[in-house]
Amino acid sequence: MSERLVVIGGDAAGMSAASQARRLKGPGELEIVAFERGHFTSYSACGIPYWVGGDVDERDELIARTPREHRARDIDLRMRTEATALDVPGQRVRTRDLESGTEEWTGFDKLVIATGARPLRPPLPGIDAPGVHGVQTLDDGQALLDSLERTEGGRAVVVGAGYIGVEMAEALLNRGYEVTVLNRGEQPMSTLDPDMGRLVHQAMDGLGITTVGSSAVTKILTGEDGRVRAVATEDDEYPADVVVLGMGVVPETGLAEAAGLPLGTYGGLLTDLAMRVRGHENIWAGGDCVEVLDLVSGRERHIALGTHANKHGQVIGANVGGGYATFPGVVGTAVSKVCDLEIARTGLREKDAREVGLRYVTVTIESTSRAGYYPGAAPMTVKMLAERRTGRLLGVQIVGREGAAKRVDIAAVALTAGMTVEQMTALDLGYAPPFSPVWDPVLVAARKSLAAVRAAG
Repeated sequence: MSERLVVIGGDAAGMSAASQARRLKGPGELEIVAFERGHFTSYSACGIPYWVGGDVDERDELIARTPREHRARDIDLRMRTEATALDVPGQRVRTRDLESGTEEWTGFDKLVIATGARPLRPPLPGIDAPGVHGVQTLDDGQALLDSLERTEGGRAVVVGAGYIGVEMAEALLNRGYEVTVLNRGEQPMSTLDPDMGRLVHQAMDGLGITTVGSSAVTKILTGEDGRVRAVATEDDEYPADVVVLGMGVVPETGLAEAAGLPLGTYGGLLTDLAMRVRGHENIWAGGDCVEVLDLVSGRERHIALGTHANKHGQVIGANVGGGYATFPGVVGTAVSKVCDLEIARTGLREKDAREVGLRYVTVTIESTSRAGYYPGAAPMTVKMLAERRTGRLLGVQIVGREGAAKRVDIAAVALTAGMTVEQMTALDLGYAPPFSPVWDPVLVAARKSLAAVRAAG
């Protein structure tokens, strides 16, 4: 008899796992049943701000593979079906059809949990009022676009200044809205150190986006029609015809927690290198619902990115399908932009280094994306952290214009390889005036970091 694989979650990690397992084992060897509570599968949630802002014309351009395409590969994909309970000893999942309300148990031999993450939505007065939107799913994006088309007025408030917050600020600005960003922290982009976040703040102000730091939202104010009319903080009120929430996400692990599966500090599922849930031979987990090893700090962390989710799915699918693969960990690389300002980071911030007890040096350098004399050369700022005693690279942050952000990949490779800043100075990087100064900005930062390490003894 064939085994049955059950997959909970039909986006990046879940369907990558299902597809990879199907490549390795045919329907006669492995039956695959997948449950997805939404209307779409295998789509790019990261692309939603660019669809809302008009850079991407159609919603379906964000969909990599439709339910029909998955079913054509002998995957029994059941849409609008939510997993409501997990019986680990009995090896079964309880589900509810969201259209009919029908509930049933489905047994499994192997299970993949890919339930993703849920956006933070604090229980503030008015948080559920019409005109207040999250942007986690394609359904969310469509609801926001519909709201923008119905809205009379042009004032938008974005709550939160992380990746989603700054990207949605750009999207709304592109649609002609007057945009205010309210941020609990002093500077936007808390994944950067405050000095680098200040550069983002200055650039956003220059673009006409009002960014207000140290502003915790206390309530959403509504008008007589029940729709949002303003966002209140402890100090002020900000008029709004539409509000977008961008306060981050947390792992969607309520089902796993109720079933007694192991969770980490951030609430994500804990797995081994093969993405198998710790202590459970036939259960795997991947995507935004897990915590993974940070290769720089040596600790577990939660990073919700589609790049990781797809890799997790490939690893899980290989192992479920009878092969062997591992996911060694991450270094925390991420890039974003707000209009023409590019933002990138990898490795540890100063705060992260202090939390794990590392002594470090920092340098910050100014450079350009091309040779200074070449037309189109744009400024960039690079900050680098190195371990004080060994010179091991610990982290890099970059803020600049065209050509800045993807330079962070140099640092990501160096971090993964455990390189020192001295070793980095010898990297044989590509050079020509249209692409880089003769000393690439990352290498300039590495040279200065090496000098700082030596000066620190």
